[in-house]
Amino acid sequence: MAETIFHSLVITLFTLAAFGVGTLVLIWLGFPIGMWVLAMIRGSRMRPDAESGSTTRVSLVLATRDSPDAIATRVRNLLDTDHPLSRLQVVVALDHTGSRATEDEVRQIPGVNSVVIGAAPGGKATALNAGVLASTGDVLIMADTAQAFDRQTVPCLAAALTDSRFGAVSGALLLGERRRLSPVDLYWRLEKWLRFNESLVHSAVGVTGAVYATRRALWQPLPPGTLLDDVYVPMSLVLRGHRVGFTYDAVARDVRVFDAAAEGGRKARTLTGVLQLLDLLPGLLSKRNPIRWTFVMHKLARLTSPVFVLFAVVGSMGVATLFVLANPRLGLALTAGLMVPLFAVGPLRRLLFATLRWVFAMQWSIVTALRNGLSRRWSVWNQR
Repeated sequence: MAETIFHSLVITLFTLAAFGVGTLVLIWLGFPIGMWVLAMIRGSRMRPDAESGSTTRVSLVLATRDSPDAIATRVRNLLDTDHPLSRLQVVVALDHTGSRATEDEVRQIPGVNSVVIGAAPGGKATALNAGVLASTGDVLIMADTAQAFDRQTVPCLAAALTDSRFGAVSGALLLGERRRLSPVDLYWRLEKWLRFNESLVHSAVGVTGAVYATRRALWQPLPPGTLLDDVYVPMSLVLRGHRVGFTYDAVARDVRVFDAAAEGGRKARTLTGVLQLLDLLPGLLSKRNPIRWTFVMHKLARLTSPVFVLFAVVGSMGVATLFVLANPRLGLALTAGLMVPLFAVGPLRRLLFATLRWVFAMQWSIVTALRNGLSRRWSVWNQR
C-alpha cells in the first residue's frame, strides 16, 4: 500500500514538473521556432527602395526629459546620417513634467528645428503626440536620448516604408559589449529573431521604442498615459489593415548596462503596458486582428510563466526529495554532483548566477505586472 502511494506521488510530481517545463519550452522556444518555420514556408519580405527612400522627407521625433547636454549629444548623432540633411527635420518633444531642459535651452542646440512640450499630465505619450503635431515629414522616426543610431539607420527606415504594404517598421537594438555573455543579451537576440520572423509571416507584434518609423499620414494620437507606444502604434496599424516590418539594418546602440533588478523593473513596466493595451485596443483579441494568436503567444502567454515555473520547481524538487528518501546514498551523491556548478570558477559561475538572478527578476516582474493590471495601476512609467 505504502509503495503504491509512493509511486503515485512520484508520477504526480513528475507529471507536474514535466507539464511546467514543457509549457515553458512551448512559450519561450516552441513558439519562436514555429514562427521561423512559418516564415520559411510562406514568409514575405519587405521590398525597400533605397533610391526613393533617399528623397523621403523624414521627421526625427526625440521625446525626452533629459538634460540639454544629453539632448545635444543625441541630436548630433541623429544628424550624423547618410540621409540627405535637407530632407531631415529634428523635433525635440519635452515632457510636460520632470524635464531637465527648458524650451529655450533646447532651441539653442544646433540642428534642432522645432521644440515642443507635451500636454498635461505629461508622460511619453503626450510628448510624442506634441512632437508629431510639429512634424512635417512624410515619415516619422522615433528616437530616445539614451541610444545612438548608425549612419545607415535613418535611410534604412525611410527605404523600408517605400513598401506600401507596411505602415511601420522597427529597427534593431544592439546592447553594449559588456553584455556579451549576459542573459539580457541572449533574451534580446531571441526577441529580435522572433520579431523578424513575425514580420515575414505578417507583422511584428511590437517595435523597438528606441528605433522605429511610421508614416505621418497614419499616425493616430496616443491616449494619455499609454505605457507602450512601441506596441500600441504597430498594433493599431495592424487593426487598420497595415503590416509592421522589422529590419536588422536600422541599428540603435545602447551602451548602458542594467543589473537584474533594474531589468526586472523595466520589464514590469513593459508587461503592465501589455495589460493596459487590452483596455486601449479591445480589438486585439477579436477577429479584426489578423495576428491575434501571435499577440496571445508573444505577449499574453508569457504572463503565465510564473505559474509554470512554480509547477516545474515544486514537481522537480518533490521528485528529487522522494528519490533521496528512497535511495539515500545515491541521492546524496547525485545532489552533490548537481551542486558542483555552484562552486565553478570564472565565466561559467558568473553566467550561472546571472542567469538565475535574471530568471527570478523576470518572473517577479510578471507578478508585479499582473498586480498592476488587476489594480488598474497604469501610472508606473515615471522614467525611461
